[in-house]
Amino acid sequence: MTHDWLDRSEYPFTSNFFAVNGHQLHYIDEGIGEVILFVHGTPSWSFDYRNIIKTLSKSFRCIAVDHIGFGLSDKPEHYDYSTINHSRTLAKFIAEKQLSNFTLVVHDFGGPIGLNFAIQHPEMVKSLVMLNSWLWSSKTDPDYIKFSRILRSPLLPFLYRYLNFSPKFILPRSFGDYKLSTKTLLQYTKPFANKKERNGALAFAKSLLNDQDWFEELWNQRNSISSKPVLFIWGLKDPVIKPHYLHKFKSGFENAQVIELKTCGHFPQEEEPQKVSEAIKDFVNG
Repeated sequence: MTHDWLDRSEYPFTSNFFAVNGHQLHYIDEGIGEVILFVHGTPSWSFDYRNIIKTLSKSFRCIAVDHIGFGLSDKPEHYDYSTINHSRTLAKFIAEKQLSNFTLVVHDFGGPIGLNFAIQHPEMVKSLVMLNSWLWSSKTDPDYIKFSRILRSPLLPFLYRYLNFSPKFILPRSFGDYKLSTKTLLQYTKPFANKKERNGALAFAKSLLNDQDWFEELWNQRNSISSKPVLFIWGLKDPVIKPHYLHKFKSGFENAQVIELKTCGHFPQEEEPQKVSEAIKDFVNG
């Protein structure tokens, strides 16, 4: 499949594909050395890690997947787009590629997806890097309670499928002082070419309603990874995942380093890539 919209100067990587569940999962595998595995959230794809990977692949082997339904992966109209199935798919990918003793970088929904794997296979993960994510139920959070009313709206599927609502409107509003250019935003909206290809993003919105108990289970199972070296890189101007999420994370991981980015919103890797790259490099080199 050709992707005429793809800016190869921004994303100059070789595309690879992994056959899973009858579909093709796209991933990039750049550089040599110790492995760093990047897991994205919604409505993004491996593109949001591009500037980090350009830097880190000079010293490490950087692997980043696109979940089925996102980026350059297949986007079947009918598919199990549940968060837990994305995590199972990630586990299949890691097994097939025989990855071990790697650093796991997660962001947004990549947190539950990637950390579920780490909790189940702690012996395979050397260290963790977390950017603006979560790992527990938000049922009692006042912001979530307000937001859940929108998630329950019968209009939501229409907004996601027909207006490409998540990348067009939610994503750009999640940034801090740095604003996404119109040109760069196209790299997030164009992967969702038509309404049949937007069910992956819609499923993540539904997950926020339906998976809160599962998120809480993960938090309660974190002991298998709670003593691992962890680097938190946090955009403090995130309008959704606010600083109190970072404070809770720190309470549950005893071996943590923290980088707070005061001008960043939800996407530190897009907003302050140089600082994020340097922090990860120093952390992995230990």
